[in-house]
Amino acid sequence: MEFFKMHGLGNDFILMDLTKQEWPEGRNLPEYARRLCHRHRGIGADGLVLIRPSPNADVFMQIINSDGTEAEMCGNAIRCVAKYLYERGGIEKEVMHIETRAGVMIPRLVVEEGRVAAVQVNMGTPRLEREEIPMIGPGGMVINEPLVLEGQTFYITAVSMGNPHCVLFVPDVEQVDLYGLGPKLENYPSFPRKTNVEFVQVLSRNEVKVRVWERGAGPTLACGTGACATVVAGVLNNLTGRKVMVHLPGGILDIEWGEDGHLFMTGPAEEVFCGHIPCI
Repeated sequence: MEFFKMHGLGNDFILMDLTKQEWPEGRNLPEYARRLCHRHRGIGADGLVLIRPSPNADVFMQIINSDGTEAEMCGNAIRCVAKYLYERGGIEKEVMHIETRAGVMIPRLVVEEGRVAAVQVNMGTPRLEREEIPMIGPGGMVINEPLVLEGQTFYITAVSMGNPHCVLFVPDVEQVDLYGLGPKLENYPSFPRKTNVEFVQVLSRNEVKVRVWERGAGPTLACGTGACATVVAGVLNNLTGRKVMVHLPGGILDIEWGEDGHLFMTGPAEEVFCGHIPCI
């Protein structure tokens, strides 16, 4: 199987274009993803991304996390897919339509001298009702709601960007026990499909610093949907404006929550290397 190793701000993926090659018959997808994503026994990545044909868009993007579970959407992955399609996939469009489990997304490419320098993605509108997250409990939005974990109370805001997010505002993200709290919040019983977790330090009305515990992958250097969820939570809690520079461990994403309700994410994508791997 031919693959391309790519990343968006260090959130890295193995891309396989199934419009140009066939998935091996009988191959167990979750097991194969876990093996390929293993940092020591495989290629190493936060997830496996399969590009498939789509009757509704230019392509369909399927995302398998490093633990073998499937994600509905990933902002960093879709920028990588858009860059791959323009530079290697034969779809030289500066505006693309990419179908995901969360719906059809629309990346707009910033092209300089024939190369993709950045990608802006219309991430759609956030889903804010509890049942849309999904999260167990009474109807309505989850804004600065207390959540008790092992005797300690945390105040969370829940947002779905096609995938669930639990956002917590903290004084200093560097003091957060990410490896201790991350998996416990990801698997908290109120989230039936688990959740991504963002710890957010507000630097100003238009600048925040975020550390991410990603559902199915653990700590990642960046999360595009998480950056969008962070800005939505910031506005709902009156902590930020609608246009925010989001500092992640891997770099910066520019997020804007438009007055029409749509979120726009702008950031880079990079190809690291390509190669072939046996499909056995």
